[in-house]
Amino acid sequence: MIEVIEIEPGRWRVKRNSSPVARSALPLPYVISDAMPPTEQVDGKFYESKAAFRAVGRALGLTEVGNEKPKSKVRATSQCEVQTARRQALKKAIERYKTGERPRGAADRAE
Repeated sequence: MIEVIEIEPGRWRVKRNSSPVARSALPLPYVISDAMPPTEQVDGKFYESKAAFRAVGRALGLTEVGNEKPKSKVRATSQCEVQTARRQALKKAIERYKTGERPRGAADRAE
C-alpha cells in the first residue's frame, strides 16, 4: 500500500525511501596534489611537481594530451562565395521549373 505523508497543512506527498547524500568522512574537500612520483621530461631532468613538469613541456612546445584546445572549425557553407553560389543555383532551378522544365524521372534515365 502507498504511504502518504503531510508535508504542510493541506499538502500531501507519497513517501519514498530516500538514499543518503553522498558524503565523505573526511572534514575537507578533495584536493588534487601537485606532488607526483619522479618523472623524466624530454630535457632529461626528473620532476616531482606537476606544475614544473607542465611548465617545462610548454616551454619546449609540447602539447599535453587532454589539455590541448582544438581550433574551431569553419564550415564551408558559411563562406560568402558558397552561400551566393547556392542562392544562384536555387534561383536558376526555380526559374527553370517555372518555365515548365521538369527533371526526368528514374525510369526515363534508364533508357
